[in-house]
Amino acid sequence: MGTLFAVFFMREQNTFRFPTFFLIFITYFGGYLYTKYQYTKYFFKILIVNAIAGIICAFLIIHNHNEIRLLKWFVIVVLGLLYNSFFLDVYIRKIPLLKVFYVGLVWALVNCWLTLPKFSFPIFLISFFFITALVLPFDIRDMKSDTVKTFPQIIGVQNTKNIAYVLVFISTVLASLYLDQQYAVSFFLTTIVTYILIYYSENKRDDAYFSFGVETCSALPFLFLGIMKYF
Repeated sequence: MGTLFAVFFMREQNTFRFPTFFLIFITYFGGYLYTKYQYTKYFFKILIVNAIAGIICAFLIIHNHNEIRLLKWFVIVVLGLLYNSFFLDVYIRKIPLLKVFYVGLVWALVNCWLTLPKFSFPIFLISFFFITALVLPFDIRDMKSDTVKTFPQIIGVQNTKNIAYVLVFISTVLASLYLDQQYAVSFFLTTIVTYILIYYSENKRDDAYFSFGVETCSALPFLFLGIMKYF
């Protein structure tokens, strides 16, 4: 889903290229495998897969871009490792309340820095606020099992939803101000669906609601854009 979110901004900035698309997809997928399987017996195999993926990513960057893009990618990979790596005494996921903002930060850097020639502050803010809002429902889902203090545990479910509403609203206002009209409309339509999914987020809901519902919101701007262009 993160890949399509990045493609949305690349299309808006007219910087879309297939090598960059594959670079982002491999990076996100490798990060997902690393996080999901690092405490399992498959972790060594995942490390091998990720090492191969890293070589492919480096090749894509060197062959299609430049050393600056390679450095940007390396910084983002390191930030991802700092988020959740068992070999670290303290990693970001262990720090109370920081997780939601850190995920928003990393995704925002992919959209506004890795994929663009120059850092775009508007795209950074749009991505940061929106993705941070999407992480909060996952804290609601995990509030009874999380060992680190999260927003729902401290301020309650409804107040956590209220924070998410505000963050989505800010990102939508920024999108309307800084994105081209068609892209801003796509983002606005995404906001409507996102508000509904946040509203119905509860701890008792199945994991599929969050993994296939809430998480899909990051892909909706691109999907709505396609619908508007071709239908």
